[in-house]
Amino acid sequence: MHPYAGTVTSPFHPALSVCWPAALRPMGDSCWNVTPQHLQKRFRRAKLAETATARRRVMRKAKFNIGDVVRHRVYPFRGVIFDVDAEFSNTEEWWLSIPAEIRPRKDQPFYHLLAENPEEGEYIAYVSEQNLVPDTSGEPVHHSQVEDFFTAFDPERNAYEMPAEVIN
Repeated sequence: MHPYAGTVTSPFHPALSVCWPAALRPMGDSCWNVTPQHLQKRFRRAKLAETATARRRVMRKAKFNIGDVVRHRVYPFRGVIFDVDAEFSNTEEWWLSIPAEIRPRKDQPFYHLLAENPEEGEYIAYVSEQNLVPDTSGEPVHHSQVEDFFTAFDPERNAYEMPAEVIN
């Protein structure tokens, strides 16, 4: 029996059979001469490409843009978006600290906001897309870090402009 016959257990995939998919084996290699190390390397590359594609697909669906002024659907705060995660990218502890009945799904965009609240002042918030709505006040956000990210507020668009050197 060939040394790689049967099933190979990998830290990247619980069980991969000997006849690797064409995408995971080098050109000209048969099913029997792929080393586990080579497979792990190829699988890692394929997984990274798959993750990047999934992130791009989610980002295309993001409802809000960097610079948009938004408010929370339930809580009394508003803010300007300065970063977007394609899906939840905070700690599990943070996510579990949200009461289960209002805990958002992880498979949606999450936004980093320079936020303001009349009672609590300014802070940075991390909010799921399902909990944000456009702010229609036409007022700028009063946060001390706004000038670190943006150049001007456009009341007609209700959004901030990014510096030209940041826009790709």
